[in-house]
Amino acid sequence: MYSAFRDIRQALFENRLTCVDLVKYYLQNIENQADLNVFLSVYAEEALAQAHLIDQKIQNQTAGRLAGMVIGLKDVICYQNHPLQGGSKILNGFVSQFSATVVERLLAEDAIIIGRQNCDEFAMGSSNENSAFGVVRNAADKNRVPGGSSGGSAVAVQANMCLASLGSDTGGSVRQPAAFCGLVGLKPTYSRISRYGLVAYASSFDCIGIITQNVEDNALLLEIIAGGDAFDSTVSFRAVPKYSQSLNFSQKPKIAYLREAVESAGLSEAVRVHTRQKLDFLRQAGYVVEAVDFPLIKYILPTYYILTTAEASSNLARFDGVRYGYRSPQAQDLRNMYVRSRQEGFGAEVQRRIMLGTFVLSADYYDAYYTKAQKVRRLIQEATNEIFKKYDFLVMPTTPRTAFEIGALTGDPIQMYLEDLFTVQANLVGKPAISIPNGVDEKGLPIGFQIMADSFQEADLLAFANYLAQ
Repeated sequence: MYSAFRDIRQALFENRLTCVDLVKYYLQNIENQADLNVFLSVYAEEALAQAHLIDQKIQNQTAGRLAGMVIGLKDVICYQNHPLQGGSKILNGFVSQFSATVVERLLAEDAIIIGRQNCDEFAMGSSNENSAFGVVRNAADKNRVPGGSSGGSAVAVQANMCLASLGSDTGGSVRQPAAFCGLVGLKPTYSRISRYGLVAYASSFDCIGIITQNVEDNALLLEIIAGGDAFDSTVSFRAVPKYSQSLNFSQKPKIAYLREAVESAGLSEAVRVHTRQKLDFLRQAGYVVEAVDFPLIKYILPTYYILTTAEASSNLARFDGVRYGYRSPQAQDLRNMYVRSRQEGFGAEVQRRIMLGTFVLSADYYDAYYTKAQKVRRLIQEATNEIFKKYDFLVMPTTPRTAFEIGALTGDPIQMYLEDLFTVQANLVGKPAISIPNGVDEKGLPIGFQIMADSFQEADLLAFANYLAQ
């Protein structure tokens, strides 16, 4: 079956394929690979009915730009009259009352939504082992993680269960699983895509991101879902370029790479070798490629986890067992109901982050941790901006290693948090970043290469990524 939307469209409009055939193909793959634990809900009848309608639109020449695009949604993106749980028991039985802005824009262009994808609970995790519905398995090796938190969204594309997925990226949750699964994963500039209808984890970091098999499909989806939205006060109303029509790259940009990232002792040898090979290729192609020092790199993860846990403790206060979702059947009084519902409904990692966030926001520690972390965030932003005054792109490995075995890091939260070392900077500073495939290691496991650009430079970022990916 086709792996590029361009080929699907051509086959559809030449009557060599129908949307119904396409949906049936993906549904069969979902059924045959159920052991990967990717989908929490599959909208089979609905997707087939939608496919039938779109086939008629194609015949009538009234089909939208995404006719033939079959998409999955991470279980943190609202879809009206469909279940939404954020990978958590705390939202048992919840059905979304509205659709996210991105979902409405997909449907308006005749995309077909095939189901709801497994993820780390409330998007908190780097391995997709924190879901209340069990671990998602990497299709390249079922004993290994797919990355997180958008692990189900990545494996769905990797294993041909849909053509593309929408995930969320708070500290690398689209780019890291894309790297582990050999895919393209984009986190846009903060505010480029409306967050209306995205379950909040850390509101000043969260971005809806896109996972595809190639850059061209990613660019088209960004072009359609980006832009202003009256329902999101943080979204940018800046004009959205025609990203999909600007993928020919003919410039000679200046490229920086983080010296600390390439020389890090924590980097696996295979990732180091493939990263250096990519840098050498760029030099040989005539690009200026220079190492830059970033002494603040050691403060990136602590700053990220202080601020995101603080925002999470506030955002997740709404899940209390009162209005919707899980309520403990053992509750004895109001206070006990709050305590038991949250104890029983939230998983261990979510509880850990809520408690850490509550601690850093407490009166005695607010200035020592939260206020100081905000000041450090500003310093990291300023230092990153200085790099982009001189260079067009900042590159580095997406992850320190390839996909690790299931259970390998679950007993060591600090080691798990270090998996985000190279991805969280883009979220801290609000810059766009993309992960593209960069070969495989000695075990055949995919390696990712990350490119970061200045704010709202997605057109150049996608064009450069497309050049490198090809």
